[in-house]
Parts: sequence; C-alpha cells; structure tokens
Amino acid sequence: MQLEVIVQNKQEAIQAEELGADRVELVSAISEGGLTPSYGTIKHVLGSVNIPVQIMIRPHSRHFFYTDEEFHAICDDIQAIQQLGGNRIVFGSLNGDHTVNEAMLSKLFHRFPDIDMTFHRAFDEVVSQVEAYETLSKYKRNVKRILTSGGKASCEEGLEQLIKLVGLARDLQGPSIMPGAGLSSENIKRIKQETGSVAFHFGKAVRINQSFANGFAQEELEKIRFYLE
Repeated sequence: MQLEVIVQNKQEAIQAEELGADRVELVSAISEGGLTPSYGTIKHVLGSVNIPVQIMIRPHSRHFFYTDEEFHAICDDIQAIQQLGGNRIVFGSLNGDHTVNEAMLSKLFHRFPDIDMTFHRAFDEVVSQVEAYETLSKYKRNVKRILTSGGKASCEEGLEQLIKLVGLARDLQGPSIMPGAGLSSENIKRIKQETGSVAFHFGKAVRINQSFANGFAQEELEKIRFYLE
C-alpha cells in the first residue's frame, strides 16, 4: 500500500518522509487547488528527500483547458524539472466538451517519452469516466495513476464509482486508480477494503487542525499507516 501526501516546500517534504509517506505531491497555491511550484522550490525538494516527488504542472486554476501558448509554458516547466533530475509530474488537460485532451497528451509524451504522470482530478470533471479511463489507458506507459474521488466531492460519496474504476483498471491493466479527497483515519480502512486500491492520496486531513498552514499531524498519519498495512 502506498501513502501519498501533499507538500508545499522542502521542510514539509522532509517531514512527510520521516513520518512514513511513500510519495509526495509537490504543489504551490494549495488554496487554488494546487499550481506549479517555483523552480527553486522544486530544486530544494528534489534534493532533500529520497521518496518519489510528483510535481504539479498547472499554470492556472481557472479550468483545465489550455491554449497552445500555455502548453509551451507547461513543456518549459517539465523540461526544467528534468534538468533538475526530476521525472514525475501531476497533470491533466481537458477539451472544451470535458473529454480528455488526447491531442495534447500525445504531443506531451512525444516530447517527454519517459515522463511519469499522475492524471489529476481533472478526471472528476469529464463527461464519462469510463471513456476517459479508456483514453488514458492508451498512454499507460506514461500515465501511471489517476487521482480521483469517483466524480464526487469526496471518496465516500464517490465510493461506488471508485469500485467500478478499480475494476476497470484491473480489466484493462491500465493506470492505477488512486482515491483522493475526504480521506482520513476514520474512513481509510473501509475505503481501502471496498475499492481494493493500492495507493491513497491525502491532503489537509493529515495536517494539524486540518489546515495546510500547519505541519503534519503525526498521530493521524500513524493511524493511516496502520490501516494501510
């Protein structure tokens, strides 16, 4: 079982690793849902931990539709990450009709053939998660996992859909389904058992007073680690 947590800087990344996180998602502007971190922050985090660092690539928080100009900026950010020794990103792009922007993904993977990607919760805004999953499965060499709450506000609300998606992933042998949103020590055991997923994503639930302004709540993380074993 893998435990992924959101971090915003070097200090949080170090603490997350010390407390048993298996992987971190590095973001800036978490109040806007997470944007691309600065070059300096990426450099310091990559140089401070041994666990995998998935770096958010998101130029703005308005929506998940990107222009050609924005795509060029996205590629520049990924190139900078690779120059720093990183190769893991969190990204998602949709068309105006809320289908996966397959053309953009294809261009991205042509330019960065070895990139390791988490397709983020843009997946929760598609018109059909089954069709979106089938599209992303074509790119499973690069799209390793999909972060989703089953199309609902939380994993508890989207539990039935998460179960279906994990089954679909098993049938198609495509990207793994990583539940995220609303997970805590109170529900992780049940959600793990019912979905059969092998990786879980945590945000403010593992923070002191459930706020990203504070550090990690060690006791909460220990409980979650216990339930994931």
